[in-house]
Amino acid sequence: MSETQNKTQDVKMSPEMAAAHAKMIAAADEVEKVVVGKRTEVLHLLTAMLAGAHVLIEDVPGTGKTTLASTLARVTGLDFKRAQFTPDVMASDITGFHIYNRQKENFEFREGLVMCNLLLADEINRASPKTQSALLEAMEEGKVTVDGNTMNIPDPFMVIATQNPAGYVGTYPLPEAQLDRFALKLSMGYPSPAEELNIIKARKGENPIKNVVPVLTRDELRAIREMVTTVHIDDELYQYIVTLITATRKHPALSLGASPRASVALVHLAQAYAFLRGRDYVLPDDIAGLFRAAIAHRLMLRQEAKLAHQTTQDVLTEILRTTEVPYKGKRSERA
Repeated sequence: MSETQNKTQDVKMSPEMAAAHAKMIAAADEVEKVVVGKRTEVLHLLTAMLAGAHVLIEDVPGTGKTTLASTLARVTGLDFKRAQFTPDVMASDITGFHIYNRQKENFEFREGLVMCNLLLADEINRASPKTQSALLEAMEEGKVTVDGNTMNIPDPFMVIATQNPAGYVGTYPLPEAQLDRFALKLSMGYPSPAEELNIIKARKGENPIKNVVPVLTRDELRAIREMVTTVHIDDELYQYIVTLITATRKHPALSLGASPRASVALVHLAQAYAFLRGRDYVLPDDIAGLFRAAIAHRLMLRQEAKLAHQTTQDVLTEILRTTEVPYKGKRSERA
């Protein structure tokens, strides 16, 4: 039975946590009615949502990036906004701005796009660096500062950004500081012929997203996120994460390794991923399963590695292969 489909055989949870787990799996099932054949990507997106993290999706147009984000918002009952990033989008469109009201003779605040629960930043690399950077405070602290006034963004808050890897004309590559704010970088990929056949048949009439029903409320999602923070991680697994991250800073093919922010993100992601796999404790497999999606976009290759056609994914696969795994020969003690 596939773990990707999350049909766990030995769910070890309290009744309350098991009920919350069932709700999240029901949410994944509901999303997959619209986004066909992308169970892994859906689960990774839900993992980031439960970890209070943000996701960058990079793929060619038409592979379902926007559909995935909007369906997820509908299923989880979140307030959803979409920003189509173009060079003329200003930072104030994102954060908000004050405008003078002549009738009242005072300045009024107009909310920006970040004042929502789930923001889809579509083609984020087409906006100017100044506009891109307007998201930094919101993504890191859940706050936004306008004209010296700091306001809280609704909780939960998640940014799903998309970019097209094929078209570089008129784009501004995301700087390392912004890439580091994204906990995961995903790729949708093309569907299989069978999956594509199901997609075009399902869309013969009205868009299937119209038939999606909410499975969660915002309050329930907040409660489940709080529950996920109680998922147990052994000290050996903290050390495993530190060892993996440290290896990226020492690898000869890399000029920039992962930051401590990456270590913290990997802890939270592993807790959420273990929860979605039906456990109240983290295993090394949870960390390894997320490692490349959580770390690859934070790294920079040396020029020699690029010339040798080496990728950050290759480097991380090598690090996983050569790093000693905790509980070797004794994993059954917890499992």
